[in-house]
Amino acid sequence: MTTELLQQVRVIDPVSQTDQVSDVLITNGEIQAVATQIADLSPDTQVRDCRGLVLGTGLVDLYSHSGEPGFEERETLLSFLQAAAAGGFTRVSILPDTSPAIDHPALVAQLQKGRGGQGIISSLSSSRLCLPRLNIWGAITLDVAGKQITELTDLAAEGVVGFTDGLPLDNLGLVRRLLEYVQPLGKPVAFWPCDRQLTSNGVMREGADALRFGLPPIPTSAETTAIAALIELVANIGTPVHIMRVSTARSVELLAAAKAQGLPITASTTWMHLLLDTKAVKSYHTSLHLDPPLGNPSDMQALRAAVRAGVVDAIAIDHSPYTYEEKVQAFAEAPPGAIGLELALPLLWQHLVETGEFTALQLWQALSPKPAECLREKVSPIAPHHPAELTLFDPQKTWKVESKTLHSLSHNTPWLGQELQGRVLQTWC
Repeated sequence: MTTELLQQVRVIDPVSQTDQVSDVLITNGEIQAVATQIADLSPDTQVRDCRGLVLGTGLVDLYSHSGEPGFEERETLLSFLQAAAAGGFTRVSILPDTSPAIDHPALVAQLQKGRGGQGIISSLSSSRLCLPRLNIWGAITLDVAGKQITELTDLAAEGVVGFTDGLPLDNLGLVRRLLEYVQPLGKPVAFWPCDRQLTSNGVMREGADALRFGLPPIPTSAETTAIAALIELVANIGTPVHIMRVSTARSVELLAAAKAQGLPITASTTWMHLLLDTKAVKSYHTSLHLDPPLGNPSDMQALRAAVRAGVVDAIAIDHSPYTYEEKVQAFAEAPPGAIGLELALPLLWQHLVETGEFTALQLWQALSPKPAECLREKVSPIAPHHPAELTLFDPQKTWKVESKTLHSLSHNTPWLGQELQGRVLQTWC
């Protein structure tokens, strides 16, 4: 039996909406007590001074990319899960746009076994980081090609967390049929609304900075027209949907209006869209080439306000690993995406909580119980007799982002080589 006491730790519990300093007693993966002071301890209790540290519910990622299967040089399941654990995540969800795509129950079963799961477990056993739970999104269409709907019932029976292609679907007739088919399955369905005809060859959000930097622009309407069409279908059919990768102020307005009408819609934005705007692209760092692109300053501020207000429910990581060779190209030619599992919490805390723009509870809410709710899951409170699914975070610990400090196989991030403040020390799963 393993019993540990975390003394005087700052407990951030977004489930019960409490933020207070307490002692927390954990035995064999279950919380035994939470109190101002716990003195009655067994002799074998491991006591840990946690003054200045933060203990929160385990972080939940809505969607990210795994290189495996098909692109193991970018990321394996092992490195993906290690990176997630190092970032404080106790549940992660991978998108189906692998090679082959996750469009068949057999591949779901194979991935759930983890391809060498014992190796993953043993590699983490020597650290204080535990193996996150792996959720798998099933593809909506075969080969995520947007043409033929997969065998949704078979995928649901195999245990996918929900359905998405993680790519834009331009066939609204197919989307309408899908919303009808998926309703009785009781699984989340997620869409990335984006009109590729309006996107054209753009790589940067339309505006003054795009003109200044000489990069092909993407109009706001590429996102908002697709969101408006999806909202109309939801209003007509009534199937709950999740809208991924919200990136513009106008999108926030559309979502607020839809929610005010009582439509069953949840939404997420990505962590980088909350931290950076088009001005950052001045460096032409290819890890700032994202899809959807970083917004203008007004977009970033609208997204922050929307997360605080709950119009945008959750913050997703959308971890997108690419090799050095893939990213060393001209900005417009490099594939869009950046890693983020190990960086999101420290940077969001530093730039949003330390500045006073977000409370700690607001940030943790959007990174833990809210994404779980979007997946139709629940996060347990930090309270006696509940499972210890927890993240211990040191907001003052400094570290340098470099290949030897990252668990991800890929290092495509604009923060590479920089020193960050804040690091996860331990997770309980």
